[in-house]
Amino acid sequence: MTEIRIEDLQELFESIAKVFVEKKDELCAMDANMGDGDLGLTMSKGYSAMPDLIRENTVENNIGKTLFKAGMKMSSVVPSTMGTLMASGIMEAGKSLNEKDKIEAADLAVFFESFAAGIKKRGKCEAGDRTIYDALLVAGDRAKESVNENSTLFDVANAALKGAQEGVEATKDMLPKFGKAAVFSAKAKGIADQGAVAGCLMVKGICLFLESKSG
Repeated sequence: MTEIRIEDLQELFESIAKVFVEKKDELCAMDANMGDGDLGLTMSKGYSAMPDLIRENTVENNIGKTLFKAGMKMSSVVPSTMGTLMASGIMEAGKSLNEKDKIEAADLAVFFESFAAGIKKRGKCEAGDRTIYDALLVAGDRAKESVNENSTLFDVANAALKGAQEGVEATKDMLPKFGKAAVFSAKAKGIADQGAVAGCLMVKGICLFLESKSG
């Protein structure tokens, strides 16, 4: 697959949703230690809704506007903190890809960078705050670094996944500053941030979609 077109978006988000459905209980268990215990439900519900939201909000020949509109609707499907952050990431990515009718390798790097930027803007978080941003910031950086004239979509997504995994690992040495997790910050040492893990799983879903199309 050399490009992602609007008609591919539903299947792409189905791939992400499948990952979150499979990891729902695991994410909820992680979140129960430091948060409300509903992270897996939020992520699986939000991304499972996205294929229909894409279909209902498709703007012909404009993949960016389609993502923006679907992301805006997603925020009402999962109006929790994490749901709002993920929706904000999708919307920011959509703004960065406005007027594009397809996503090529360099555009996918922009998607990851913009997704992280949207989360930072909405969540008012910084690198090192032990959040989903710590995974997606590195994912975006590694995706951008991977782009050259020979890069494929999968190359960029795989670089982003490795970056996200790197970011998740780094959160084990960070103390939480937001939400209930901040109250139990001593318990966080040595444990990956559940939000960062969720961000990494989103990137994994994109990788799996592209891998399935690489044959």
